Amino acid sequence: MSRVTIQDIAERAGVSKTSVSFAFNKPEQLSEATLTRILEVARELGFNPDPIASNLKTRRTGCIGILLPQPLPVIARNTHTMAFLEGVGAACQDEDLSVLLVPPQKGSLRRAILRAAVDGFLTLGLETFRETMQVLKQRGMPFVMVDSDPVEGISCVNIDDQGGAYAAMHHIVSRGHRKIAILGIRSGSFGHYRDYAGTLRRRIDGYQQALGEVGLSLGNRNVRLLECECDIEGGYDAFREVWSKRWHPTAIVAMADVLAIGAMQAARELGVDIPQEVALIGYDDISASSLVCPSLSTIRQPAMEKGRVATTTLIRTLKDAHAEPQHIVLDVQLVERQSS
Repeated sequence: MSRVTIQDIAERAGVSKTSVSFAFNKPEQLSEATLTRILEVARELGFNPDPIASNLKTRRTGCIGILLPQPLPVIARNTHTMAFLEGVGAACQDEDLSVLLVPPQKGSLRRAILRAAVDGFLTLGLETFRETMQVLKQRGMPFVMVDSDPVEGISCVNIDDQGGAYAAMHHIVSRGHRKIAILGIRSGSFGHYRDYAGTLRRRIDGYQQALGEVGLSLGNRNVRLLECECDIEGGYDAFREVWSKRWHPTAIVAMADVLAIGAMQAARELGVDIPQEVALIGYDDISASSLVCPSLSTIRQPAMEKGRVATTTLIRTLKDAHAEPQHIVLDVQLVERQSS
């Protein structure tokens, strides 16, 4: 049986081929009666439009990709990333776009980029994958960087990571704490914080700034950095490691709320009172932060807004290839709760 074409539908419905094309691609261009007639005929003939063929004609997929630095199971456990995706989804819905999550394929982001059928990318925290940017440029793919060091000629959306980290540490030292553990996010630098880039470097810089105001630094014996996997288990393990030593901090500053919540769980099991024995502050203000007991002091970052702004910036680039690149920094806010 031969494949049904738009010519067959046009002849049966008594309309032009252009009208049939509009019915599947730009239905707002047709009257309700014409659209209904065309779709009814298409259904009777068993017509199913070929999305690949349509994409070849328009050179657009109607989809944007989010380039992820980690496998999907790891990303799915990150509540902050889920809020970011909610913002991306809201902006895409307004433009009738879909979203493709693009993690590394067999450890390779290059392979993932080359195989992704999208119109453009949001790159999420790819500081340790700088060669990835070259692949995107070689492919001629529009992209917007998120949580990365700004690059000339490329749009970038960040939060005020350094300002937020400064506010968190200042909150702690202003209350007299001088024995402080920092639960950092594990990176490719393996504890060499001077080699950090992007988000991690800006947060370390903010912590150092506040520490310096009271004569402390990461080189001081009473300020210690532990790198953790960025999940609840990472924070849990880090707290137990800290408390197994003779040196105990009076305050813990965590680079992410999930680390702080994991530390809180370990403290409860060990009978360590928060905040009486050790104060605790996180970063992100995920939904669980206000629900745990004691409620978690933290730095609120607008994760959903970041996703929305990054997406609208990419959409603007897709509509106008000559649009001026933007470097956008969103504000953060200290949220004081019971844990500190």
